[in-house]
Amino acid sequence: MSVLVVVECADGEVKKSSLEVASYGAQVAAQMGTTATAIAVGEANEANLAKLGEQGITKVLYDAEPRLKDFVNNAYTKLIATAAEQEQAKIIVLANSNIGAAVGSRLSVRLKASLATNVVELPKISGDQFTVKRGAFSGKAFSDVVLSGDRKIIAVKKNSTEAQHDAGKTAEVTSFSAQLSDADFADAPKQVVMQDQAGGVLLPEAERVVSGGRGMKGPENWHLIEDLAKALGAATACSKPVSDVDWRPHHEHVGQTGITVSPNLYIACGISGAIQHLAGVNSSKVIVVINKDPEAPFFKAADYGIVGDVFDVLPKLTAAVKALN
Repeated sequence: MSVLVVVECADGEVKKSSLEVASYGAQVAAQMGTTATAIAVGEANEANLAKLGEQGITKVLYDAEPRLKDFVNNAYTKLIATAAEQEQAKIIVLANSNIGAAVGSRLSVRLKASLATNVVELPKISGDQFTVKRGAFSGKAFSDVVLSGDRKIIAVKKNSTEAQHDAGKTAEVTSFSAQLSDADFADAPKQVVMQDQAGGVLLPEAERVVSGGRGMKGPENWHLIEDLAKALGAATACSKPVSDVDWRPHHEHVGQTGITVSPNLYIACGISGAIQHLAGVNSSKVIVVINKDPEAPFFKAADYGIVGDVFDVLPKLTAAVKALN
């Protein structure tokens, strides 16, 4: 019996969140004295899939059905469930992403499995008791959840675990077919619109994000955000009030009602830090806040803070990054 890890891919690359999930799944497998197998979803490159061995994956299943390039709920659910049955997997690990949230609940019903989302630590296994720690209330609290039943599904919060690396180790990539039919793709979107950010990186997958709020005073000043983002190779984002007044497009809005991001670096420029905004960015590894108000709530959540006018700070910060590059 193996642990099955769901690995999300885009443009041939394994997503960063899935590298973390692969490491997590391999560590769970080690706890249980078994191995970790991955099932790849999305557009994958077999050479990159083989590199999952560095995260502790022993085997990768890949269905080359071309219609699986883009997310289709029914098809992805059947694909993962079929792989779980073939591998006799009792534990399924996936990212707490848009895809993970969509298929996790369906898999739970289909496989009669218990489900825990937003998990932040490796499970504690004692006899038949399997306990996981998960974030609650937008990261303000944690709860310990006991997963019961024969099968268990764990959705891991982004940036809650480090991706392990055993350089040079490779996984066996195996062709796999879930025997998907046209009916499985009946809920496929008629049109998929992907909004690229700086460097062709989608905002939810960006490793660096520069975000602006009402402190930028108007869209005519957004070049300061874009200049810093370009220097850092980052994506750009904004707070909800900014998108509400059409300074920036809605697909750049991060927060509780917008996109949730988990970059290694999040720079907030002229954003006060309302709880709704923090809910969308609190998985970031490092948060830098630039605000002229020393009492801005965002400073309480920041790893680094700069008290100053964004119109003075941003040009100097951009120049310093360019000089460092």
